[in-house]
Amino acid sequence: MVNTESLIICEHCDCVYEKVTLAKHQKTSCVRCGGVLQRFNGLTVEQRLALTFTAAVLWLFANFYPVMSISMKGLKNSATLWDSVLALSQGPITFIAMVAAIAIIIAPAFQLVLLTWVLSFALGGQRAPGFKLCMRWLETLRPWSMLEVCLLGAMVAVFKLAGLLDVLPGIGLFALAALSLMMIRIAGRDIRDLWDIL
Repeated sequence: MVNTESLIICEHCDCVYEKVTLAKHQKTSCVRCGGVLQRFNGLTVEQRLALTFTAAVLWLFANFYPVMSISMKGLKNSATLWDSVLALSQGPITFIAMVAAIAIIIAPAFQLVLLTWVLSFALGGQRAPGFKLCMRWLETLRPWSMLEVCLLGAMVAVFKLAGLLDVLPGIGLFALAALSLMMIRIAGRDIRDLWDIL
């Protein structure tokens, strides 16, 4: 029987390769389609857990502090991510509001909870209860978490409105930017390394 633990499958074309040990800044690519198979990730379990807690704090700031404040002729208004979802739900496009809530609020929150659960057990050198299910959900939630798209949309809105109104980016926007970068680092494709570690 063939030992499959040392094999890796390209997620784009299903070509099978043998895993190799990578040095800093190295990655392996599929010969057939050019997709990235492995990428060096120098984070330890302790560092991943610390970054996950930091991301959770940033998630709180991004969701409960204003993303931007708009003022015109003495009138001032500010909006959080929750306010944007509620504004979308007030019209005939309630479905879009639900998708936006999943993509920018719920999916990242679930990713952070699952990562905290898995990594807190990994810190003690053991698998978390429901490890396989958690890892599958982390992989499933990855394409649904669209913080980068939300950040891009918010920045476009800030620049577009700046010519018409007084627009101030809020704490929530800066937290959203930092959270987007951190989620790519801790919950991206490199999360698959946990399978090997545990």
